[in-house]
Amino acid sequence: MKAVVSIDPGPPSDATAPLEPRSVNSARAFMGCALDEARAAEREDEVPVGAVVVLDGRIVGRGHNRTRGACDPTAHAEIVALRQAALEVGAQRLVGATVYTTVEPCFMCAGALLHARVERVVWAVRDPKFGACASLGQVLGDERLNHQVEIEEGLCADEARELLQQFFERKRAAARG
Repeated sequence: MKAVVSIDPGPPSDATAPLEPRSVNSARAFMGCALDEARAAEREDEVPVGAVVVLDGRIVGRGHNRTRGACDPTAHAEIVALRQAALEVGAQRLVGATVYTTVEPCFMCAGALLHARVERVVWAVRDPKFGACASLGQVLGDERLNHQVEIEEGLCADEARELLQQFFERKRAAARG
């Protein structure tokens, strides 16, 4: 399992036309779309995490956290995006797909990513309290499993971190009165 950290996140942009999935500019564009999803979560008073599923250079699934609004503890950004992608593709397996997410996936999401057979997961920032791919565990690369997922981290980390920090600062300030 090899993690690659991007030092220069660059500006996010829209990724509606097919893009070369492994190019640096495409990766930034796709992560920019995940960040847009995170901002949508924030507008809904959800923890600002967003994800997109990319297959053959196109976004086939988008999602952001909806746990509070949906009263559903499984409505994490990655799960929402995977569900949409599976419906779009018409299959439960998303072989060859890359998932861009703004935060390191938790154990539940990592399990779903494995079951979906995604090829690669790219995230912006680690989650020291729930992250299952590098922080608390290495689920996606566990060699005991019949499928391993390539991971990369650090793309657009500053922007994702800022969204999270500002969200939780506002929540703490509101709680103080």
